[in-house]
Amino acid sequence: MVEYPSPSSALFQPVKIGTHQLQHRIVLAPLTRLRASPETRVPSPLAVEYYAQRTTPGGLLIAEGTIISAESGGYPGSPGIWNDEQVEGWRKVTEAVHAKGGVIFGQIFHIGRAASRLWMPNKALPLAPSSIAIQGDAFFGGGPYEIPHALTVPEIKGVVQQHVIAAKRAIEAGFDGVEVHAANGYLLDEFINSSSNKRTDEYGGSIENRARIILETVEAVVKAIGEQRTGVRFSPWSDFQDMKDDTPYATWGYLTEQLQIRHPNLAYLHFIEPRDDMLVPDADPSKKAHLTLDPFRAVWRGAFISAGGYTTSPKLAGEVADKTGDLIAFGRSYIANPDLVLRLKHGWPLNPYDRSTFYTASEAGYTDYPTYSIQTEGEKNIITKDEPRLHQAAPVVDPLLQ
Repeated sequence: MVEYPSPSSALFQPVKIGTHQLQHRIVLAPLTRLRASPETRVPSPLAVEYYAQRTTPGGLLIAEGTIISAESGGYPGSPGIWNDEQVEGWRKVTEAVHAKGGVIFGQIFHIGRAASRLWMPNKALPLAPSSIAIQGDAFFGGGPYEIPHALTVPEIKGVVQQHVIAAKRAIEAGFDGVEVHAANGYLLDEFINSSSNKRTDEYGGSIENRARIILETVEAVVKAIGEQRTGVRFSPWSDFQDMKDDTPYATWGYLTEQLQIRHPNLAYLHFIEPRDDMLVPDADPSKKAHLTLDPFRAVWRGAFISAGGYTTSPKLAGEVADKTGDLIAFGRSYIANPDLVLRLKHGWPLNPYDRSTFYTASEAGYTDYPTYSIQTEGEKNIITKDEPRLHQAAPVVDPLLQ
């Protein structure tokens, strides 16, 4: 049985990020959906509807991972943010969100060694800190992962500048800020983790060296668009795409400490919980039960977003928000419930998500999930307003959420 947070939870209380006063702490997590044009990387008209559906007044949305350059090698269907056509496509999205009173940040990233030569310009090798391939087959096709090209120092400086260009373009497109994606086994995270970074120069070896590109990227983005428009995402315990670090508390503790010292006015830090069960559905959360984000929360004094595992435990979201003051990012349940904020607040049943439609190209599983409706004296009421009449529905027993 799905248990819900208390309606009086901090989850439904205001909080500030950057210059924006939010009305609640439920966040749309950045979610790969692959609905952009594979040829142009321009967001489709469906994306406008998708993000508008999930907008609430004073609510924060973080748009899906958006690649910073053609050389970033994004998945087929991933959007871009480096040219005029892409900017115009995103502007339609941000305008739709702002028209409904929402706040939207764009997540910018370089896919690194997770790419395939099939997706790279001129079929060039994917890029990485070291020439170490991910084991197995590429996540969205393309055959086995290839041994990537290890970036030279000048090429690393170029990647930093690509983030800057993408950040400026995102602001031009109307985003309220950007999230620098340094998680989930993509390029910046590959530099952080000791399993994927075997360099012996100033970008490898010690924690300070492995953190260097992240701190340089954040510094450059901040100079371009401002601290209050910049957030960062981390995943200390994600083993997706062969990520593993020998000293996660020390590594991400250093990163958090340095960001607190250098950029205390960042919009937020966004951490993925160790119990995250999205990418490994059969994972046993008890194996990571002893791990906690609390040391990072203790260092960072600004807004803190926690993500991972809340779809299967909505009540936990309220408990974490009450204990820590965190914002809570939801993924799968926000995919399936465009009115998730209201459903959680009023205890209404949740639509089950359909994993088979996460990464397709149509409206199915994207814009066709219904908002909650109630039957009152034979009259059907579609819940679309910010504060509909209170209706306490019985908690749903949803096998997909167990």
